[in-house]
Amino acid sequence: MLDAARGGCMIPNMRSILTFLTISPRFLAFGFVVALFSSFGQTFFIALSGGHIRAAFDLSHGDYGMIYSAGPLSSAILLIWAGHKIDHIDLRYYTSAVCLGLAAACVSMAYVGSAMWLIGVIFALRFTGQGLMSHISTVSMARYFGEHRGKAISIASLGFPTGEALLPITAVTLIAWLGWREMWMGVGIVLAIVLVPLMLWLLKGHSERHAGLQETLRAEDSVEEAARSWTRGQMLRDLRFYVLMPNLMASPMIGTGIMFHQVHLVDMKGWTLAWFAGAFVAYAIAQTLSGIVTGLLVDRFGAVRILRVDMLPMLIGLLVLSFFSEPWVAIAYMIFAGTSSGAIGITHSAVWAELYGVSHLGGIKALATSMMVLASALGPPLMGLAIDAGQSMETISMVSVGFVAISIFMVLFIFPRIKGN
Repeated sequence: MLDAARGGCMIPNMRSILTFLTISPRFLAFGFVVALFSSFGQTFFIALSGGHIRAAFDLSHGDYGMIYSAGPLSSAILLIWAGHKIDHIDLRYYTSAVCLGLAAACVSMAYVGSAMWLIGVIFALRFTGQGLMSHISTVSMARYFGEHRGKAISIASLGFPTGEALLPITAVTLIAWLGWREMWMGVGIVLAIVLVPLMLWLLKGHSERHAGLQETLRAEDSVEEAARSWTRGQMLRDLRFYVLMPNLMASPMIGTGIMFHQVHLVDMKGWTLAWFAGAFVAYAIAQTLSGIVTGLLVDRFGAVRILRVDMLPMLIGLLVLSFFSEPWVAIAYMIFAGTSSGAIGITHSAVWAELYGVSHLGGIKALATSMMVLASALGPPLMGLAIDAGQSMETISMVSVGFVAISIFMVLFIFPRIKGN
Protein backbone atom coordinates (compact mmCIF):
# COMPACT_ATOMS: atom_id res chain seq x y z
CA MET A 1 0.00 0.00 0.00
CA LEU A 2 1.22 3.51 -0.73
CA ASP A 3 2.56 5.41 2.23
CA ALA A 4 -0.14 7.84 3.28
CA ALA A 5 2.08 9.17 6.03
CA ARG A 6 4.04 11.28 3.57
CA GLY A 7 1.76 14.13 4.35
CA GLY A 8 -1.93 14.79 4.02
CA CYS A 9 -4.59 13.10 1.99
CA MET A 10 -3.96 9.96 -0.03
CA ILE A 11 -5.32 11.53 -3.22
CA PRO A 12 -3.56 14.82 -3.96
CA ASN A 13 -5.51 18.04 -4.38
CA MET A 14 -6.75 18.29 -7.96
CA ARG A 15 -6.35 22.06 -7.82
CA SER A 16 -2.62 21.56 -8.26
CA ILE A 17 -3.33 20.39 -11.82
CA LEU A 18 -5.25 23.59 -12.60
CA THR A 19 -2.50 25.73 -11.10
CA PHE A 20 0.15 23.82 -13.04
CA LEU A 21 -1.67 24.50 -16.32
CA THR A 22 -0.76 28.17 -16.05
CA ILE A 23 3.00 27.53 -15.87
CA SER A 24 3.64 26.62 -19.53
CA PRO A 25 0.26 26.25 -21.27
CA ARG A 26 1.58 26.33 -24.84
CA PHE A 27 4.17 23.61 -24.27
CA LEU A 28 1.67 21.46 -22.37
CA ALA A 29 -0.72 21.92 -25.31
CA PHE A 30 2.07 20.75 -27.61
CA GLY A 31 2.38 17.50 -25.65
CA PHE A 32 -1.40 17.05 -25.74
CA VAL A 33 -1.76 17.68 -29.49
CA VAL A 34 1.13 15.36 -30.41
CA ALA A 35 -0.43 12.62 -28.28
CA LEU A 36 -3.84 13.23 -29.88
CA PHE A 37 -2.55 13.01 -33.45
CA SER A 38 -0.59 9.86 -32.67
CA SER A 39 -4.03 8.19 -32.78
CA PHE A 40 -3.81 7.77 -36.55
CA GLY A 41 -0.95 5.32 -36.08
CA GLN A 42 -2.53 3.48 -33.16
CA THR A 43 -4.11 0.05 -33.52
CA PHE A 44 -7.54 1.13 -32.30
CA PHE A 45 -7.84 3.48 -35.31
CA ILE A 46 -6.19 1.30 -37.96
CA ALA A 47 -8.32 -1.68 -36.87
CA LEU A 48 -11.50 0.21 -37.78
CA SER A 49 -10.54 -0.39 -41.42
CA GLY A 50 -9.50 -3.97 -40.72
CA GLY A 51 -12.62 -5.66 -42.08
CA HIS A 52 -12.46 -3.67 -45.32
CA ILE A 53 -8.73 -4.38 -45.72
CA ARG A 54 -9.17 -8.13 -45.18
CA ALA A 55 -12.01 -8.17 -47.71
CA ALA A 56 -10.04 -6.13 -50.25
CA PHE A 57 -7.08 -8.52 -50.17
CA ASP A 58 -8.91 -11.77 -49.18
CA LEU A 59 -6.96 -12.24 -45.95
CA SER A 60 -7.73 -14.52 -43.00
CA HIS A 61 -7.43 -13.26 -39.43
CA GLY A 62 -4.04 -14.93 -39.11
CA ASP A 63 -2.79 -13.64 -42.48
CA TYR A 64 -3.81 -10.08 -41.66
CA GLY A 65 -2.28 -10.37 -38.21
CA MET A 66 1.04 -11.49 -39.70
CA ILE A 67 1.03 -8.67 -42.25
CA TYR A 68 0.15 -6.16 -39.56
CA SER A 69 2.92 -7.38 -37.27
CA ALA A 70 5.62 -7.00 -39.93
CA GLY A 71 5.27 -3.22 -39.87
CA PRO A 72 5.59 -2.76 -36.08
CA LEU A 73 8.45 -5.26 -35.92
CA SER A 74 10.45 -3.15 -38.36
CA SER A 75 9.30 -0.02 -36.56
CA ALA A 76 10.54 -1.35 -33.21
CA ILE A 77 14.04 -1.81 -34.63
CA LEU A 78 14.20 1.59 -36.31
CA LEU A 79 12.79 3.36 -33.25
CA ILE A 80 15.92 2.53 -31.28
CA TRP A 81 17.89 4.71 -33.70
CA ALA A 82 15.29 7.35 -34.61
CA GLY A 83 14.04 7.85 -31.06
CA HIS A 84 17.58 8.54 -29.86
CA LYS A 85 17.84 11.46 -32.30
CA ILE A 86 15.46 13.54 -30.17
CA ASP A 87 18.42 14.01 -27.81
CA HIS A 88 20.39 15.75 -30.58
CA ILE A 89 17.96 17.39 -33.05
CA ASP A 90 15.99 20.58 -32.38
CA LEU A 91 12.53 19.51 -31.20
CA ARG A 92 10.85 21.77 -33.79
CA TYR A 93 12.60 20.14 -36.74
CA TYR A 94 12.22 16.65 -35.29
CA THR A 95 8.49 17.06 -34.72
CA SER A 96 7.85 18.63 -38.14
CA ALA A 97 9.57 15.74 -39.93
CA VAL A 98 7.58 13.14 -37.99
CA CYS A 99 4.27 14.94 -38.66
CA LEU A 100 4.94 15.07 -42.39
CA GLY A 101 5.86 11.39 -42.33
CA LEU A 102 2.57 10.52 -40.63
CA ALA A 103 0.60 12.56 -43.18
CA ALA A 104 2.34 10.76 -46.05
CA ALA A 105 1.61 7.38 -44.45
CA CYS A 106 -2.11 8.20 -44.18
CA VAL A 107 -2.30 9.25 -47.83
CA SER A 108 -0.46 6.06 -48.81
CA MET A 109 -3.10 3.97 -47.01
CA ALA A 110 -5.71 5.46 -49.35
CA TYR A 111 -3.83 4.08 -52.37
CA VAL A 112 -2.59 0.75 -51.01
CA GLY A 113 -2.91 -1.83 -53.78
CA SER A 114 -1.33 -5.05 -52.54
CA ALA A 115 -0.50 -7.00 -49.40
CA MET A 116 3.20 -6.16 -49.78
CA TRP A 117 2.41 -2.47 -50.10
CA LEU A 118 0.19 -2.78 -47.04
CA ILE A 119 3.17 -3.96 -44.96
CA GLY A 120 5.08 -0.78 -45.83
CA VAL A 121 2.14 1.50 -45.14
CA ILE A 122 1.41 -0.09 -41.77
CA PHE A 123 5.09 0.23 -40.90
CA ALA A 124 4.99 3.95 -41.71
CA LEU A 125 1.80 4.51 -39.71
CA ARG A 126 3.08 2.63 -36.67
CA PHE A 127 6.57 4.12 -36.84
CA THR A 128 5.50 7.75 -37.12
CA GLY A 129 2.19 7.59 -35.22
CA GLN A 130 2.34 5.03 -32.44
CA GLY A 131 6.12 5.18 -32.16
CA LEU A 132 7.57 8.64 -32.72
CA MET A 133 4.54 10.88 -32.03
CA SER A 134 3.99 9.17 -28.67
CA HIS A 135 7.75 9.30 -28.04
CA ILE A 136 7.87 13.06 -28.69
CA SER A 137 4.99 13.76 -26.32
CA THR A 138 6.24 11.76 -23.35
CA VAL A 139 9.96 12.53 -23.69
CA SER A 140 9.42 16.28 -24.01
CA MET A 141 7.17 16.38 -20.95
CA ALA A 142 9.44 14.16 -18.84
CA ARG A 143 12.59 16.06 -19.84
CA TYR A 144 11.53 19.67 -19.35
CA PHE A 145 9.26 19.57 -16.29
CA GLY A 146 11.58 17.95 -13.71
CA GLU A 147 9.85 17.32 -10.39
CA HIS A 148 6.49 18.10 -12.01
CA ARG A 149 6.90 15.51 -14.78
CA GLY A 150 4.06 13.38 -13.43
CA LYS A 151 1.54 16.19 -13.84
CA ALA A 152 3.02 17.26 -17.18
CA ILE A 153 2.85 13.75 -18.64
CA SER A 154 -0.68 13.22 -17.31
CA ILE A 155 -1.89 16.47 -18.92
CA ALA A 156 -0.20 15.77 -22.26
CA SER A 157 -1.39 12.16 -22.18
CA LEU A 158 -4.99 13.35 -22.17
CA GLY A 159 -4.49 13.51 -25.93
CA PHE A 160 -4.54 9.71 -26.09
CA PRO A 161 -8.00 9.18 -24.54
CA THR A 162 -9.34 12.22 -26.39
CA GLY A 163 -8.46 10.51 -29.65
CA GLU A 164 -9.85 7.19 -28.44
CA ALA A 165 -13.14 8.84 -27.45
CA LEU A 166 -13.69 10.94 -30.56
CA LEU A 167 -12.04 9.19 -33.48
CA PRO A 168 -13.63 5.68 -33.56
CA ILE A 169 -17.19 6.96 -34.00
CA THR A 170 -15.96 9.65 -36.39
CA ALA A 171 -14.02 7.12 -38.47
CA VAL A 172 -16.89 4.60 -38.59
CA THR A 173 -19.21 7.40 -39.76
CA LEU A 174 -16.78 8.63 -42.43
CA ILE A 175 -16.11 5.10 -43.68
CA ALA A 176 -19.85 4.46 -44.03
CA TRP A 177 -20.33 7.80 -45.79
CA LEU A 178 -17.21 8.07 -47.97
CA GLY A 179 -15.40 4.73 -47.89
CA TRP A 180 -12.31 3.60 -46.00
CA ARG A 181 -9.77 4.77 -48.58
CA GLU A 182 -11.34 8.21 -48.81
CA MET A 183 -11.32 8.48 -45.02
CA TRP A 184 -7.56 7.88 -44.93
CA MET A 185 -6.99 10.41 -47.72
CA GLY A 186 -8.89 13.06 -45.77
CA VAL A 187 -6.87 12.38 -42.63
CA GLY A 188 -3.59 12.73 -44.52
CA ILE A 189 -4.59 16.04 -46.09
CA VAL A 190 -5.69 17.51 -42.76
CA LEU A 191 -2.44 16.42 -41.10
CA ALA A 192 -0.29 17.96 -43.85
CA ILE A 193 -2.12 21.29 -43.89
CA VAL A 194 -2.87 21.80 -40.21
CA LEU A 195 -0.47 19.86 -38.02
CA VAL A 196 3.00 21.19 -38.90
CA PRO A 197 2.10 24.91 -38.61
CA LEU A 198 0.31 24.16 -35.35
CA MET A 199 3.35 22.34 -33.95
CA LEU A 200 5.71 25.20 -34.84
CA TRP A 201 3.40 27.73 -33.20
CA LEU A 202 3.09 25.67 -30.01
CA LEU A 203 6.89 25.31 -29.84
CA LYS A 204 7.51 29.04 -30.10
CA GLY A 205 10.19 29.97 -27.56
CA HIS A 206 11.47 26.42 -27.20
CA SER A 207 15.10 27.45 -27.73
CA GLU A 208 15.02 29.37 -24.43
CA ARG A 209 13.41 26.43 -22.66
CA HIS A 210 16.07 24.02 -23.88
CA ALA A 211 18.88 26.43 -22.98
CA GLY A 212 17.45 26.67 -19.48
CA LEU A 213 17.47 22.89 -19.10
CA GLN A 214 21.08 22.67 -20.27
CA GLU A 215 22.08 25.35 -17.81
CA THR A 216 20.35 23.48 -14.99
CA LEU A 217 22.13 20.25 -15.85
CA ARG A 218 25.48 22.06 -15.82
CA ALA A 219 24.86 23.85 -12.53
CA GLU A 220 26.71 22.85 -9.40
CA ASP A 221 23.51 21.86 -7.65
CA SER A 222 22.88 19.26 -10.38
CA VAL A 223 25.56 16.89 -9.09
CA GLU A 224 22.96 14.38 -7.94
CA GLU A 225 21.16 14.55 -11.28
CA ALA A 226 24.42 14.06 -13.18
CA ALA A 227 25.27 11.05 -11.02
CA ARG A 228 22.12 9.27 -12.13
CA SER A 229 22.14 10.34 -15.78
CA TRP A 230 22.74 6.88 -17.16
CA THR A 231 23.53 6.19 -20.78
CA ARG A 232 21.52 3.61 -22.68
CA GLY A 233 24.45 1.19 -22.51
CA GLN A 234 24.59 1.50 -18.72
CA MET A 235 20.86 0.91 -18.49
CA LEU A 236 21.19 -2.29 -20.52
CA ARG A 237 23.55 -3.61 -17.84
CA ASP A 238 20.99 -2.91 -15.11
CA LEU A 239 18.90 -5.93 -14.13
CA ARG A 240 15.97 -3.72 -13.12
CA PHE A 241 15.32 -2.87 -16.77
CA TYR A 242 14.73 -6.53 -17.65
CA VAL A 243 12.55 -7.19 -14.61
CA LEU A 244 10.29 -4.34 -15.76
CA MET A 245 9.96 -5.79 -19.28
CA PRO A 246 6.87 -7.98 -18.66
CA ASN A 247 5.12 -4.99 -17.09
CA LEU A 248 6.19 -2.83 -20.03
CA MET A 249 5.08 -5.32 -22.71
CA ALA A 250 1.92 -6.91 -21.29
CA SER A 251 -0.46 -4.03 -21.93
CA PRO A 252 0.56 -3.24 -25.54
CA MET A 253 0.68 -6.92 -26.50
CA ILE A 254 -2.69 -7.85 -25.04
CA GLY A 255 -4.48 -4.56 -25.60
CA THR A 256 -3.31 -4.26 -29.20
CA GLY A 257 -4.23 -7.86 -29.93
CA ILE A 258 -7.78 -7.44 -28.63
CA MET A 259 -8.29 -4.07 -30.33
CA PHE A 260 -6.90 -5.41 -33.60
CA HIS A 261 -9.32 -8.33 -33.57
CA GLN A 262 -12.23 -6.26 -32.28
CA VAL A 263 -14.41 -7.19 -35.27
CA HIS A 264 -13.99 -10.90 -34.44
CA LEU A 265 -14.52 -10.24 -30.73
CA VAL A 266 -17.75 -8.39 -31.49
CA ASP A 267 -19.00 -11.23 -33.70
CA MET A 268 -18.20 -13.92 -31.11
CA LYS A 269 -19.81 -11.99 -28.27
CA GLY A 270 -22.92 -11.13 -30.28
CA TRP A 271 -22.38 -7.37 -30.03
CA THR A 272 -22.35 -4.78 -32.81
CA LEU A 273 -19.28 -2.88 -33.97
CA ALA A 274 -21.08 0.40 -33.30
CA TRP A 275 -21.70 -0.69 -29.68
CA PHE A 276 -18.05 -1.60 -29.19
CA ALA A 277 -16.88 1.62 -30.86
CA GLY A 278 -19.17 3.53 -28.50
CA ALA A 279 -17.55 1.75 -25.56
CA PHE A 280 -14.34 3.61 -26.43
CA VAL A 281 -15.93 6.60 -24.72
CA ALA A 282 -15.94 4.67 -21.43
CA TYR A 283 -12.34 3.64 -22.13
CA ALA A 284 -11.33 7.23 -22.76
CA ILE A 285 -13.05 8.56 -19.62
CA ALA A 286 -11.42 5.89 -17.45
CA GLN A 287 -8.05 6.49 -19.07
CA THR A 288 -8.36 10.25 -18.56
CA LEU A 289 -9.28 10.07 -14.88
CA SER A 290 -6.69 7.39 -14.21
CA GLY A 291 -3.98 9.37 -15.97
CA ILE A 292 -4.70 12.56 -14.03
CA VAL A 293 -4.71 10.83 -10.66
CA THR A 294 -1.63 8.77 -11.54
CA GLY A 295 0.28 11.88 -12.57
CA LEU A 296 -0.39 13.47 -9.20
CA LEU A 297 0.55 10.27 -7.39
CA VAL A 298 3.78 9.92 -9.36
CA ASP A 299 4.86 13.41 -8.30
CA ARG A 300 3.97 12.53 -4.70
CA PHE A 301 5.18 8.94 -4.31
CA GLY A 302 7.34 8.23 -7.37
CA ALA A 303 6.65 6.16 -10.50
CA VAL A 304 8.30 3.01 -9.13
CA ARG A 305 5.71 2.68 -6.37
CA ILE A 306 2.77 3.19 -8.73
CA LEU A 307 4.12 0.47 -11.03
CA ARG A 308 3.11 -2.05 -8.37
CA VAL A 309 -0.60 -1.56 -9.00
CA ASP A 310 -0.97 -0.18 -12.55
CA MET A 311 -1.79 -3.58 -14.14
CA LEU A 312 -4.41 -4.72 -11.61
CA PRO A 313 -7.41 -3.15 -13.43
CA MET A 314 -6.41 -4.86 -16.68
CA LEU A 315 -6.26 -8.18 -14.85
CA ILE A 316 -9.84 -7.67 -13.64
CA GLY A 317 -11.01 -6.56 -17.10
CA LEU A 318 -9.59 -9.68 -18.76
CA LEU A 319 -11.29 -11.89 -16.19
CA VAL A 320 -14.62 -10.19 -16.95
CA LEU A 321 -14.03 -10.67 -20.68
CA SER A 322 -13.23 -14.34 -20.09
CA PHE A 323 -16.36 -15.29 -18.15
CA PHE A 324 -19.17 -13.05 -19.43
CA SER A 325 -20.63 -12.13 -22.84
CA GLU A 326 -23.48 -9.72 -22.10
CA PRO A 327 -23.36 -6.28 -23.79
CA TRP A 328 -22.34 -4.58 -20.53
CA VAL A 329 -19.06 -6.55 -20.67
CA ALA A 330 -17.80 -4.33 -23.50
CA ILE A 331 -18.16 -1.25 -21.31
CA ALA A 332 -16.80 -2.98 -18.20
CA TYR A 333 -13.74 -4.27 -20.03
CA MET A 334 -13.10 -0.85 -21.56
CA ILE A 335 -13.32 0.84 -18.15
CA PHE A 336 -10.82 -1.56 -16.55
CA ALA A 337 -8.52 -1.53 -19.59
CA GLY A 338 -8.70 2.25 -19.79
CA THR A 339 -7.86 2.60 -16.10
CA SER A 340 -4.73 0.51 -16.53
CA SER A 341 -3.83 2.25 -19.77
CA GLY A 342 -4.05 5.68 -18.16
CA ALA A 343 -1.86 4.63 -15.23
CA ILE A 344 0.64 2.75 -17.40
CA GLY A 345 1.01 5.67 -19.80
CA ILE A 346 2.17 7.90 -16.95
CA THR A 347 4.29 5.46 -14.95
CA HIS A 348 6.10 4.04 -17.98
CA SER A 349 6.90 7.56 -19.18
CA ALA A 350 8.11 8.85 -15.81
CA VAL A 351 9.94 5.81 -14.45
CA TRP A 352 12.88 6.03 -16.87
CA ALA A 353 13.69 9.62 -15.88
CA GLU A 354 13.24 8.64 -12.24
CA LEU A 355 15.62 5.68 -12.48
CA TYR A 356 18.13 6.89 -15.07
CA GLY A 357 17.97 10.71 -15.27
CA VAL A 358 17.14 12.98 -18.23
CA SER A 359 20.45 13.65 -20.01
CA HIS A 360 20.06 10.57 -22.25
CA LEU A 361 16.32 10.16 -21.80
CA GLY A 362 15.55 10.16 -25.54
CA GLY A 363 17.75 7.15 -26.19
CA ILE A 364 16.56 5.29 -23.10
CA LYS A 365 12.89 5.98 -23.74
CA ALA A 366 13.34 5.07 -27.41
CA LEU A 367 14.51 1.59 -26.41
CA ALA A 368 11.59 1.21 -24.01
CA THR A 369 9.18 2.43 -26.69
CA SER A 370 10.64 0.00 -29.22
CA MET A 371 10.00 -2.86 -26.79
CA MET A 372 6.38 -1.71 -26.43
CA VAL A 373 6.03 -1.50 -30.22
CA LEU A 374 7.55 -4.98 -30.50
CA ALA A 375 4.99 -6.26 -27.99
CA SER A 376 2.17 -4.60 -29.91
CA ALA A 377 3.47 -6.27 -33.06
CA LEU A 378 3.32 -9.72 -31.47
CA GLY A 379 -0.23 -9.44 -30.13
CA PRO A 380 -2.22 -9.42 -33.41
CA PRO A 381 -0.50 -12.38 -35.13
CA LEU A 382 -0.44 -14.54 -32.00
CA MET A 383 -4.13 -13.93 -31.36
CA GLY A 384 -4.89 -14.28 -35.08
CA LEU A 385 -3.20 -17.67 -35.24
CA ALA A 386 -5.08 -18.75 -32.12
CA ILE A 387 -8.39 -17.64 -33.69
CA ASP A 388 -7.59 -19.49 -36.93
CA ALA A 389 -6.80 -22.59 -34.82
CA GLY A 390 -10.28 -22.44 -33.30
CA GLN A 391 -9.45 -20.93 -29.91
CA SER A 392 -12.18 -18.78 -28.39
CA MET A 393 -11.68 -15.20 -27.25
CA GLU A 394 -12.43 -16.44 -23.73
CA THR A 395 -9.46 -18.82 -23.87
CA ILE A 396 -7.23 -16.11 -25.30
CA SER A 397 -8.29 -13.78 -22.50
CA MET A 398 -7.45 -16.34 -19.82
CA VAL A 399 -3.97 -16.89 -21.28
CA SER A 400 -3.56 -13.11 -21.19
CA VAL A 401 -4.55 -13.14 -17.50
CA GLY A 402 -1.58 -15.40 -16.82
CA PHE A 403 0.86 -13.04 -18.57
CA VAL A 404 -0.46 -10.04 -16.64
CA ALA A 405 -0.21 -11.96 -13.35
CA ILE A 406 3.46 -12.72 -14.06
CA SER A 407 4.18 -9.05 -14.77
CA ILE A 408 2.53 -8.02 -11.49
CA PHE A 409 4.48 -10.63 -9.53
CA MET A 410 7.82 -9.44 -10.92
CA VAL A 411 7.17 -5.79 -10.05
CA LEU A 412 5.82 -6.58 -6.60
CA PHE A 413 8.32 -9.18 -5.41
CA ILE A 414 11.44 -9.19 -7.61
CA PHE A 415 12.04 -5.56 -8.57
CA PRO A 416 12.28 -4.26 -4.95
CA ARG A 417 15.05 -6.78 -4.19
CA ILE A 418 17.34 -5.51 -6.97
CA LYS A 419 19.69 -2.57 -6.50
CA GLY A 420 20.82 -0.42 -9.42
CA ASN A 421 24.33 -1.01 -10.69
